[in-house]
Amino acid sequence: MKILVVIDAQNDFIDGALGSREAQEATPRIAERIARNDFDLLVFTQDTHSENYMNTREGAKLPVPHCIRGSEGWKISPILLEAAAGLPKDKVKFIVKPTFGSFELKNLIEEHWDGGKSASGPLELEFCGFCTDICVVSNVLICKAAFYEDASVKVNAACCAGVTPGKHEAALETMSSCQIDII
Repeated sequence: MKILVVIDAQNDFIDGALGSREAQEATPRIAERIARNDFDLLVFTQDTHSENYMNTREGAKLPVPHCIRGSEGWKISPILLEAAAGLPKDKVKFIVKPTFGSFELKNLIEEHWDGGKSASGPLELEFCGFCTDICVVSNVLICKAAFYEDASVKVNAACCAGVTPGKHEAALETMSSCQIDII
């Protein structure tokens, strides 16, 4: 079973409160990746905060309100939703996550993959999205730990962007050290 996981490809990380040129450049590449439709399941995660963000632990360390539930910045990029529009509804899932990594993602993967006992075959996970050095690395390492012998785990570097280009490269190096395939 092949699963494409698009981490936090939301407006605030592309051209909003925490947007970057690199994320803007990666977004059409993610759309192209989705359009290839060579996966069994597409999962979008959404970084999600409430109006009291500035009073949270994260808000104290990153005092930039972003991805406030229901705001334009919280929404998945329309370019990516358009790329996924032709897929069957049961092939596209959304996970709302209140922090960097999501155990709900691990649980969703477990629900859809039967351990290779039937036609689902081996588990292949491909990750892309934003920010490479925060949410991408967090989710990749959760899944690598959860499926350490069962899954091929890859990160599509051209379809990611970090807080800065240097932090993006550092995160890729960290994931490579953890036996994640960087493609």
